[in-house]
Amino acid sequence: MDYEQLWNTVLTQMELEVSRVNFNTWFKNSKMVDYKDGDVSVGVANQFIKDWLEQKYKKDLLRILRSVQSSVRSINFVVVKMDSVQKKSGIVENNNNGSLPLGDLYINKEDGLNPKYTFENYIIGPFNDVAHATGQAIIQNPGLSYNPFFVYGSTGLGKTHLLQAIGNTIKKKYADKKIYYTSLERYYMEYVNATAQSRIPHFKDKYRKFDVFIMDDIQFISGKDKTQDELFHLFNMMYETNKQIIFSSDIHPNFIVGLDDRLRSRFNHGMVVDVNTPPFESRIAILQNKAKNYRDKIEPEVLEHIAENVHGNIRELEGIFTTLITQSSVKGSILTVADVKTYLKNNVKLKKSVSVQDIVKTVCVYYNTTESFIYNKTRRKDIIKPRQIIMYILREYYDMSYPLIGEKMGGRDHTTVIHSYEKIKKDLKADPSLMKEIEEIRSMIL
Repeated sequence: MDYEQLWNTVLTQMELEVSRVNFNTWFKNSKMVDYKDGDVSVGVANQFIKDWLEQKYKKDLLRILRSVQSSVRSINFVVVKMDSVQKKSGIVENNNNGSLPLGDLYINKEDGLNPKYTFENYIIGPFNDVAHATGQAIIQNPGLSYNPFFVYGSTGLGKTHLLQAIGNTIKKKYADKKIYYTSLERYYMEYVNATAQSRIPHFKDKYRKFDVFIMDDIQFISGKDKTQDELFHLFNMMYETNKQIIFSSDIHPNFIVGLDDRLRSRFNHGMVVDVNTPPFESRIAILQNKAKNYRDKIEPEVLEHIAENVHGNIRELEGIFTTLITQSSVKGSILTVADVKTYLKNNVKLKKSVSVQDIVKTVCVYYNTTESFIYNKTRRKDIIKPRQIIMYILREYYDMSYPLIGEKMGGRDHTTVIHSYEKIKKDLKADPSLMKEIEEIRSMIL
């Protein structure tokens, strides 16, 4: 049995069912390590994750496993070293078979780049053509054209792919240039560790040697004041020496809560471009690229049917196709439109069928509060939390714009919505029980 393929299918489905924060925290680095007589063993990094998966997600994972492999009887979790998992599973770096990319398995430790992300497999359409064109101009003149480059858009729209592809292309084109890709969270943790170990000079020297610096998910910088100071000085040094700087965020730099005005000004000084949800034609192109190695294993109408009925982001679109094609491969059958219809009916809830009023009503029922209080200006503590959770759900799971959420929530300013969204996102990191509450609310909505 191909452990990697089977577990990738499970993870693909779980990524569609839980939030990004939840997925990255509990599932991202898990690996299937053994399968014997219907019993699946999954390796995780520590005891805390093991206990949490046992208590919270065992039934869901078992349900998904059985939908793909009917002979599965049980699942258990074991704490293992990730290196040993990689060897036992037979996972090979740079495996480009269309399966779900799983964290550090594909990452070059020297520059943080994932060789899977290239422009050869990056689909261009009206939703991202300006961002793509900007990236191409940067490749021709790194540090001189569009510096800094700031790309923003909702989760799952290909921002990371674009940034990585720019980095990989520059790396290939200019052998003498040093490139480094990182996320804000990784940069922050490096800074914290360097501070604790009195190695700040070493930290500074590391980053100042790069010719191209790429940072993903800059929106998580809120509340990290010392990190912002360090990033500000790094930015100035790189900009003044014509070194290329690239950032991504879920939102425009003007709307990042807690962002230092000095950094905000510098982000806006360069090229700021958004990426949007792909239209139908682009969704078809994305699926065609994903399915190019499976032409003889799917009915002709399958891709069109998926594109017509899945209106979410690229990650969701590709994830659903990966799950479907893996299920059919395991069963040894061709993927049919009937299979797609059955899967979508049982697993995908169309976001457009849920109204704001439905969400408000559900949250109010959950917290035993009055709906009318949600819309008025009251600052009662028992109302603030449900209101902020409503705003978070509308943004995180339904991709609603901040201004529209503000309008629906009693005519509030979009900055209030941004603050509420970021507040709940921050609270989720410190309080696992809050995620449980939100997941329970989501199950009531769906």
